[in-house]
Amino acid sequence: MSVTVEIGRRDDRPPVPPGGAGWSCPKCHQPADPAAVRANLQVCPACGYHLRIGARERIAQLVDQGGFRERWAALKTLDPLEFTDLETYPERLREAQAKTGLTEAIVAGTATIASVQCVLAVMDFGFMGGSMGSVVGEKLWRAAEMAATEGLPLVAVCTSGGARMQEGILSLMQMAKTTCAVDVINEAGVPFVAVLADPCTGGVVASFATLADICVAEPGALLYFSGPRVIAETTKEELPADFGTAERNLALGHLDAVVARTELRDKLANYLRLLEGGGTPERIRARRARSRSPRGLVDATARRAKALAAHARRPFGRGDREAVYTPQDIEA
Repeated sequence: MSVTVEIGRRDDRPPVPPGGAGWSCPKCHQPADPAAVRANLQVCPACGYHLRIGARERIAQLVDQGGFRERWAALKTLDPLEFTDLETYPERLREAQAKTGLTEAIVAGTATIASVQCVLAVMDFGFMGGSMGSVVGEKLWRAAEMAATEGLPLVAVCTSGGARMQEGILSLMQMAKTTCAVDVINEAGVPFVAVLADPCTGGVVASFATLADICVAEPGALLYFSGPRVIAETTKEELPADFGTAERNLALGHLDAVVARTELRDKLANYLRLLEGGGTPERIRARRARSRSPRGLVDATARRAKALAAHARRPFGRGDREAVYTPQDIEA
């Protein structure tokens, strides 16, 4: 008996072409000028449908001009399980890197959003479905550690299909690691704001993405741990038509707001100012300077955060290969 297996690839959302005509909205099917869609931050001018965007484009939309400094870009994963399906894990990584121009599914660093300083971590669904592996967890941890020690708020833009199966249990362990990272932020008393973009599912939505002080989502974003088909087959019940949407999660109290992309930058800045106690950016910086004095409470919690960070970085045992990083990635 012979078995024929056909493998196809599909694009999640038709991209807006760089020029010319021929693009129509995947939701309302209305034709639109690509330049107008890009000027509207990749949102359909006719119906408000939010297209998926990459991490670099997201950063450009949110951050002040020249206000982003990437950190830990050289951090790369290994192949701890020597995983192979139709392709080896290193081959899939190279394909994702060539497709997105990124080294991993998350970009992190320091940023300024509408003059408010913060630590920013942005996930990219285009990189292996935004899956959370060892490097994604490590970068999120380092971003949280920096936020805690520097007294800066953390902003995370989360879009993911869940844990990365090519890393097995090491990937699932990132749920615990990123949850502990949120604890470090809480101990330091710094704000944490999460933006959930379409889609945000699996281990990411079940860990750090929904533990923020303020959780917001873009309109129409799909947010759930397991997909509706799996849940319906397991429970043998019919699910609501709007199951898993950002609007339904807001109605159920799982979100604080649903914010359109065109308003997101200003909203984030306002949230950060509110959680910092209000005031102008200059007054916020002055408060941070006072709180980081030797007698300040943040100074004590920062030392606690550093101790937790040092403990978490201990290897699991001999031959630990969770991640590889260069000496210049380790800052004092």
